[in-house]
Parts: sequence; structure tokens; C-alpha cells
Amino acid sequence: MDKKKLTDSLAKLLEEKGKRQFKQSVELIVNVRSVDFSKTENRLNLEVLLPKGKGGKEPKVGVIGEETLTTQAKKAGVDLTISPNELPAYTDKAKLKDLADNYVLLAQPNLMAQVAKNLGQYLGPRGKLPKPIVGNVAELIEKAKKSVRIVSKGKYLPTVQSFVGTEAMSVDELVDNIDSVYDAIKNKVTEGNVKSVFVKLSMSKPVRVM
Repeated sequence: MDKKKLTDSLAKLLEEKGKRQFKQSVELIVNVRSVDFSKTENRLNLEVLLPKGKGGKEPKVGVIGEETLTTQAKKAGVDLTISPNELPAYTDKAKLKDLADNYVLLAQPNLMAQVAKNLGQYLGPRGKLPKPIVGNVAELIEKAKKSVRIVSKGKYLPTVQSFVGTEAMSVDELVDNIDSVYDAIKNKVTEGNVKSVFVKLSMSKPVRVM
């Protein structure tokens, strides 16, 4: 991808963003050819760390675990903790919807079976099942706030779209984030199958980069 054209395209978007009542997201759109996403082996299920963060649109993070782990998570600034005893209470659809819509979830590995039993039916089809906690919980919480998930869904159209930042970020910051997301997509579909690339704001028309 031509770095100068990407930089110029982003500068144009930000210059013409106008005034909105909300902070617009910046999105990357990659159109793909010769890849059948309806085949399981071709589907995207990527987690990409945005090196410059999300520009103020960080998600809430919830940790499911026993007391020792949740105490560490609270010290690290986690937004929600759920103990094993509290899991059965999450049968209420409003609670489940709140988890799916507003949280990235992490869970203690030995509780994954219980998590699947209580939350799997609702969160699984939405791609929102918790990730097992392996390593330092504080680092994982920070990573969860700065990462995006890119998953094939719907009718498996040959288009991949991902959040890469907000209009509050600088062009250089957005370029770094886009490089990370584009590389992850390119490595999965192979660069020769990338047909075109666009960037856009929430309320703007797409601007072609390649």
C-alpha cells in the first residue's frame, strides 16, 4: 500500500470531516478477490493490536474469575468482574446483551467450560466469547482495550471492514494503526487477492487508497 497516498487520503478525510455531534470513527475497507469466505478455512478471525490505541473509543473490559484474579484485575482498572457464583445470574437477556454490546471479556482458563455453559449460547454466535487469561492480567486488559476483532460474518461478501481509530487522532497515528490492520488482513488473504482499499469516516464517503 502506498504510504503517501494513504497519508494524503487520511489528511483529506480529516480536513473535510465537518462538525458532528459525536466523535467519528475512521474505518479501513479492504475489497478482496478470488477468496471464498463461505469456506471455513478462508474465514477471517483476527485480533489486531492497534499500536496507537483507539482514540478515545476503548471498550469496557470484563474479567471472569475467582477472587485472587479479580482482585488483580480491579487493581489494573478493569470495568467489570464476574465470579463463578455470579455466572448463573447471567440468564437475563438484558445482561447478556450488555455484555455482548459493551464489553471485551477475559476469563480464567479453568472456568471456560462454565462460561460456555452459562454464556455460550448467546455470546458464541456473536463472536463475543471470553478469551482465556494466559499471562499478566493487567497487560491483557490493556491489550484488550487497544485491539480490534476482524471476523467474517453475514453473507461472506468479499469485503473486510475494520475500525482503525477516530477523527481525534493524528494522520501519523492512523497510518500506524492501518498498517497493522492491513498487514493482518493481507497475510490471511495474500496480497495478490487484495482488489482495492478505502478509508472513510463514519459519515463520509469512502476515499480510495489503492
